Amino acid sequence: MTASNSKPAAYRVTDPALFNQTWAEAFNSGDVDNVLALYQSDAILAVGDHVASGHGEIRELLSGMLAAPGKIAGRNNFFHVLDDVALLRADWKLYGDDGSVMEQGSTAEIIRRQPDGTWLYAVDHASGASMPAVL
Repeated sequence: MTASNSKPAAYRVTDPALFNQTWAEAFNSGDVDNVLALYQSDAILAVGDHVASGHGEIRELLSGMLAAPGKIAGRNNFFHVLDDVALLRADWKLYGDDGSVMEQGSTAEIIRRQPDGTWLYAVDHASGASMPAVL
């Protein structure tokens, strides 16, 4: 998917270093379209045991997430770019209305540079880097 030029400028990411901060701002807007605009049309989003593929399934999963109370903060822990692909890990916290931390985790993500220079998710695993070891 090529990023749409109709996206609000605040949700157009041209620097991978700002990707997760921008995702959190889009999430906190409460508008599923703002968040969905950061995913390729064929992207994968994994949240807990749920794996969504493509905009239709991702919209459904994001809508459920947006219905929950709280605001999220997220920042890249690191990012590594190779040509038009980047590997990211972000740390995030979901805060309740009283400021308490309701959930937290670390992501595993792949983003891809689009022809217009913006970056979009190809793979987003919300807790991929905070899962327990298998060995």
